[in-house]
Amino acid sequence: MNILVLCAGNASSSLLLEAILNARGQGRVTAYSAGTDPAGSVHPQVFKLLEEQDFDTSELQSTPLAEFAEPGAPEMDLVLSLAPLGTPKLPGQPVRATWAIPDPADQPEDGWEDAFRATYDLLDRRAAALLKYAIETLDPGELKATLDRIGKK
Repeated sequence: MNILVLCAGNASSSLLLEAILNARGQGRVTAYSAGTDPAGSVHPQVFKLLEEQDFDTSELQSTPLAEFAEPGAPEMDLVLSLAPLGTPKLPGQPVRATWAIPDPADQPEDGWEDAFRATYDLLDRRAAALLKYAIETLDPGELKATLDRIGKK
């Protein structure tokens, strides 16, 4: 199952969830992330936090959403927005949900460590809750309802 995690800048939260889903999904899912207005670089706190958790960060990059609409791009089964972004056009008919969360990079620099840790913990809990289900076999309506339920936690 291909999952695209969206946010505006694709520099922090979406990259955290991409890494979490790829690690925790153990091959069941392939997660990607993109931004509607990508920052062009990954926030340094993302690398710091994920490396402390022994995640492989070598493939993380800030990616424009447009790359996923190009011919040959992987088709998404699920698009998960971490901010209200409307409905970006993508190939196929992916299930769409929003898990709106504050951007930890919006905090003052002296609060980044705590803000990024809190964001990581929230996304890790939500990813674990999602991966408890056989999401690959849920029909689109069931998957959307499950995502909406998890996003309220």
